[in-house]
Amino acid sequence: MASRPRRSVLYMPASNARAIEKARTLPCDGIILDLEDAVAPDAKPAARARAVEAVRAGGFGRRELIIRCNGLDTPWGAEDLAAAAAVGPDAILVPKVSAGADIAAYAAAIAAAPVRTMLWAMIETPAAVLALAEIASASAAHRTACWVIGLNDLAKAMGGRQTPDRSPHAPFLSLSVAAARAHGLAILDSVFNGIDDPATLQAQCGQAAAIGFDGKSLIHPSQIETANRVFSPDPAEVAWSRAVIDAFAQPENRMRGALQVEGRLAERLHLEQAERLVEVAAAIEALAQPAV
Repeated sequence: MASRPRRSVLYMPASNARAIEKARTLPCDGIILDLEDAVAPDAKPAARARAVEAVRAGGFGRRELIIRCNGLDTPWGAEDLAAAAAVGPDAILVPKVSAGADIAAYAAAIAAAPVRTMLWAMIETPAAVLALAEIASASAAHRTACWVIGLNDLAKAMGGRQTPDRSPHAPFLSLSVAAARAHGLAILDSVFNGIDDPATLQAQCGQAAAIGFDGKSLIHPSQIETANRVFSPDPAEVAWSRAVIDAFAQPENRMRGALQVEGRLAERLHLEQAERLVEVAAAIEALAQPAV
């Protein structure tokens, strides 16, 4: 798993020039220029051109920049993918991945993209629920860095309802994180549709962080502060993690399997967790610095 912060990744319709300009100033970790759900069919070609222009123009600082394309099974998908691959954003997000073969097909479609341009995949169909391990294995083999959960589409396809506590979908959320982690992938929680409900947003962020998600995909700038706060490492845990790293680095402790650090047991597995937590904290701190 990369230590790059992805606490808050905001969808912006690529058809909206004003929204793209605003995105350059927002304190989120990533921006998704959306060509899919947020764009009407007759506006998709123009949105594609605007997304390409935005990537070329730059100005997003340290924010990760992603283009979400339409699927290969749509009239716009092939052109979206070709255009995104040519301009080379940080990542290209593809929708409704339901099998390992889908990952391979999308990876082939963006083969001309720069090596640094990664594939991201939406996990949002009933078929994907039944093929998480297969999709994760294919993702690890085909330049995929991150999954994004899409509960809106999943609930619709299942004929179910989303509840504030997300209990109907909690098993799927946990299994998705397990599958992603088993293959070294980052993973983002689904969007929350309630723009004027900060309490439920905070509860969902807390639930997602407890499960193990890296961050949350967002639909409105007002949601950024909550996601950044909830998915940031706790300062006390960062301090303890640094103490764990320092303790195991002592010559007399380098071969030991467990230590007592500030009154808590620290095993080798805690050392690995501590190193990742400190990396993430440092990366978050770097985000706040001006881009060079």
